Amino acid sequence: MTQPDAPSFLAMALERSVVRRALRVACVVGLLLIAINHGDRILFGEVTPRSLLQMGLTFLVPYGVSTVSSVGALRQVARRR
Repeated sequence: MTQPDAPSFLAMALERSVVRRALRVACVVGLLLIAINHGDRILFGEVTPRSLLQMGLTFLVPYGVSTVSSVGALRQVARRR
């Protein structure tokens, strides 16, 4: 349970440090996932609008995981204080 004066999940997720970390993670992990899942299409020039959309959405997964993890860690540190 959060403390009454603790910031909301959204407020913490939008903190500059959390967003920057999540963007870095999303770029690295997202590019790796795209290479694994769509590398053949890219190499053979078979990229379609649908696959471009899928590639774009691929970045959302690591961004979300990093954000949830960062907010969880910040909340845990705040509880210990």
